[in-house]
Amino acid sequence: MTAVATDGRGIADLAALLADGTRASFCLALLDGRAWTAGELARSAGVAPSTASDHLTRLVRGGLLVEERQGRHRYVRLARPSVAQLIEDLAGHAPPAPRPGRP
Repeated sequence: MTAVATDGRGIADLAALLADGTRASFCLALLDGRAWTAGELARSAGVAPSTASDHLTRLVRGGLLVEERQGRHRYVRLARPSVAQLIEDLAGHAPPAPRPGRP
């Protein structure tokens, strides 16, 4: 059994990491199981590479992603299967995205 935070701080810190739309978008993209470069994730989320780099650093420090370096490239992936399950569970509780042309 894993340890559970008793003061709520850990949950709040985790929620803060995923509360940003760009970081959440990165995690959703990484559900495909591949390791992505920062540039690939930046393009998928429509943000500048420098913005992506900052967000990825936060996600790695927060333990949601791990990075692998190959030469000058930095690849990131979800840290473990339980992170993928968490992202999938949260996505399942999110309200549906509005459909284009509908209020």
